[in-house]
Amino acid sequence: MLGLQPAIESANLARRVGVVLGTALITAYYCCAILSRALTGRLRRADVDRYTRRWSGLLLRLVRMNLSVHGAMPDFNDGRRYILLSSHASHYDIPASFVALPGSIRMLAKKELFGIPLFGAAIRAAEFPSVDRHNRQQAVKDLEKAKRMMESGIVLWAAPEGTRSKDGQLLPFKKGCFHLALDTNAIIVPIAFRGISEVLPARTWRFNLGLPVQLHIGAPIDASRYSPEQLPELMTQTRQSMQELLGEPAPSTLQGLLTEQPV
Repeated sequence: MLGLQPAIESANLARRVGVVLGTALITAYYCCAILSRALTGRLRRADVDRYTRRWSGLLLRLVRMNLSVHGAMPDFNDGRRYILLSSHASHYDIPASFVALPGSIRMLAKKELFGIPLFGAAIRAAEFPSVDRHNRQQAVKDLEKAKRMMESGIVLWAAPEGTRSKDGQLLPFKKGCFHLALDTNAIIVPIAFRGISEVLPARTWRFNLGLPVQLHIGAPIDASRYSPEQLPELMTQTRQSMQELLGEPAPSTLQGLLTEQPV
């Protein structure tokens, strides 16, 4: 648990501006740190791990998030491939995951993020795999690169919903990360955040400070036990696990749970 202030308040305009500017400055600093090491050939994976956790911890402090972790995390050093599949209701899902979880975690990012000046170059140097969600052929190539990264020891973080939920409830899942789990015989670790959607509600700039957020970790799911034809069953089991972690009632049918989109 992070030792942050417990008081909860809605940020006024001045505090919102402070959070945004602070986030930009902190992000720029760590992007420069990564790129300077990369340009001189001194960037190691352990350096990226350290920088991402420090960056994330500072971002959470700006909003005074009170983060607690519930559930057991597997040993990522046991030689198997792992993919963290997370609920996605806030921009803070990712830094909260970096702070709370062990291992060399890298986000499976949409390609648009790589076009952001400085930030895009930094995450590329830091071994963040990209995925083109609008080009199926390129998406297949992107997922193959992500597979090689996983095989080298990276723990992949992905949001099967593909976009942020406005109310914190799960959206329909896309198939790309499940194909990747099957292709790599990965261990899927479902994780879900409770309360994080209110820290910065989707598509707003209304920061709420000091909110309690819970990260719940589900039982691992071994994708090697599923054939490609059983992909819908794998998706359903993962979704049911995440719904339990969120405290949502599980639906009785598959209707609305899956989409035909590749990523």
